[in-house]
Amino acid sequence: MPASTVCTPSPQSLAPSPTPPLLQGWRNGFAALGPTFFTELAPTPLPDPHWVGTSAEVGALLGLAPDWQDRSDALQVFTGNALPAGSRPLASVYSGHQFGVWAGQLGDGRAILLGETAKGQEVQLKGCGRTPYSRMGDGRAVLRSSIREFLCSEAMAALGIATTRALCVTGSPQTVQREEPETAAVVTRTAPSFIRFGHFEHFAARGQHAELRQLADYVIERYYPDCRNDANPYAALLHAVSERTAHLIAQWQAVGFCHGVMNTDNMSILGLTIDYGPFQFLDAFDPGHICNHSDHQGRYAYDRQPGVAYWNLLCLARALLPLIEDVQQVQAALDSFEPVFIESFMARLRAKLGLRQARAGDEALVDGLQRLLSAGRVDYPIFWRRLSHAVATSDFEPVRDLFADRPGFDAWLLQYQELLALDYQALAASLMLKTNPCYVLRNHLGEEAIRAAKLGDFSRVQVLQDLLARPFDERPGYAAYADFPPDWASDISISCSS
Repeated sequence: MPASTVCTPSPQSLAPSPTPPLLQGWRNGFAALGPTFFTELAPTPLPDPHWVGTSAEVGALLGLAPDWQDRSDALQVFTGNALPAGSRPLASVYSGHQFGVWAGQLGDGRAILLGETAKGQEVQLKGCGRTPYSRMGDGRAVLRSSIREFLCSEAMAALGIATTRALCVTGSPQTVQREEPETAAVVTRTAPSFIRFGHFEHFAARGQHAELRQLADYVIERYYPDCRNDANPYAALLHAVSERTAHLIAQWQAVGFCHGVMNTDNMSILGLTIDYGPFQFLDAFDPGHICNHSDHQGRYAYDRQPGVAYWNLLCLARALLPLIEDVQQVQAALDSFEPVFIESFMARLRAKLGLRQARAGDEALVDGLQRLLSAGRVDYPIFWRRLSHAVATSDFEPVRDLFADRPGFDAWLLQYQELLALDYQALAASLMLKTNPCYVLRNHLGEEAIRAAKLGDFSRVQVLQDLLARPFDERPGYAAYADFPPDWASDISISCSS
């Protein structure tokens, strides 16, 4: 039996795209798992689609022809109005914990997987209509959230952070009702796999251990082949996922990224940043910052992200226990999370500080800096960029100006310069300028691009995309994009509604 028996449009109800095909050699690896894992259905078309933003880099990653953005059939395919030849569209079923509470069956409520390309990348349309897992939702995404996901996934990739990618956003005049009427949009996103912790939780919770094993074997064979020859490959899988997740969270914490909704169904089995909803990059450094206005208890505050990631891994571990069959091996598979996170985080902070090797005193230096930044609510991206220039010029006064506690900063600076003197300062500055971005997707920059896009002007999306694609390169004439946020930025409300 399929994962759901809800009546849905047939994939054959949409015509294949004209030849020559946009993409060739679809492999449909996930579909080979069988109908217990998904429901086959076609996207629901949208009227009068138009391009909002496109990524030539992701197009090349997928193997698209260089002129794909100029093809009318591409616009139709990536809006869900036509099917690429050879694709096998489906929505997958999964379950999960949301805000720490078991939510039961969830699934792709508005995302449809077209398949897997010859280059090993899955292609998914987000916002393309209802599925059996929409849970009373309309299956649509709005222009606002689609632009945010498109820009942020590409910005994260340019920062070297593990993430899903976004090929394009298309828009439509069709109205979608949220807190107020908005217009619909579709994000085409890609990743080696969209499998989540929640996929494993789903089958474990239902006692479907054969399907659980089938899913784990598929993931090991495709994405973790080194685990195959381990004495307990499922424990090895949990260990590998734990360490990838630790590295990912270290990347987030170092760059000041807040995910906002770290439910288990939003955690990638490949350690990718997935499902960009109420995310935010820190402006002022506030360890307790809550970026999701729907997170009333602060469960997903910035400083809680490492702990929540570990809690989510415990949920995955419980799901895999029927396969691992040994509680001690489960615990052993998770034991490296904390030391790997700390080591990875410290390596990234040392790079941000221009320190090329670990030395005694590094952790005290970082801890003291974070306390100073927090006490003064110092702008996080600007601090790091100014510090990079200060090391290059030996003029630390612009950095000092960011702190109300000047004596505290001076004491920290003396400690920092003592460690910095052990390295070649010119090389340190070069490392820092390649590590601390000039341009970050701050909320107000995204909001300005969204407001213009709602009026039909997509040029700000393009400008912001171009800057974020090369975040370490300072561009003449674009200083405003690297400046302090305006006062109204603190009033921007980002919630789970999209």
